[in-house]
Amino acid sequence: MTARVGVVTFPGSLDDKDAARAVALAGAEPVSLWHADADLRGVDAVVLPGGFSYGDYLRCGAIARFAPLMSELVPAARSGALPVLGICNGFQILCESHLLPGALTRNSSLRFVNRDQVLRVENTGTAWTGDYAEGQEVLVVLKSGEGSYVADEATLDELESAGRVVVRYVGGNPNGSRRGIAGITNEHGNVVGLMPHPEHAVEALTGPSTEGLGFFTSILSHMAAGSPVNA
Repeated sequence: MTARVGVVTFPGSLDDKDAARAVALAGAEPVSLWHADADLRGVDAVVLPGGFSYGDYLRCGAIARFAPLMSELVPAARSGALPVLGICNGFQILCESHLLPGALTRNSSLRFVNRDQVLRVENTGTAWTGDYAEGQEVLVVLKSGEGSYVADEATLDELESAGRVVVRYVGGNPNGSRRGIAGITNEHGNVVGLMPHPEHAVEALTGPSTEGLGFFTSILSHMAAGSPVNA
């Protein structure tokens, strides 16, 4: 049976179609989910895509956390049962929903950053990174204005000691994120948020590489194995 991966569209989402294409290229069935849907339609995993949900009013992701669909997604993800990948604005939504700690703030340059970016994979024990090797460097796309990951020192220390930093920037820190953190996971390893865009690096014709596809094949490998993840 083909895995079904939901891709949520909020008002202002920009990268939902790109995420759905990445899901399809990985071999799963993308399922379009609308922010006002009453339920998740029985999908096996969910991607929260990049963009400007609800126009980024108040704060990035601050309104999206209250979307009707999130009332089912949040408890399912918090329990460890539902794998969720949040990309860029999706990462912001995960932090606003308290599924991940910390927050995303204005880039240290106070300018929008749009560049090809190398990441180092630090944790391959999540539902979304199992097809990578620890320490592997991948080239994807970074495009954000509020991409600086911040948290208090105790939280950062906990993330480091528990191995919950998933990816880290290589070749300089493009947005001032604390400790060069580009993405993190929750304690179960089923929820991953990252600021760069792996869905824009899945085809040689349009991306800087195809090395982002591993995020989407990893979830299929995880579900095929049927084993729990370890952060």
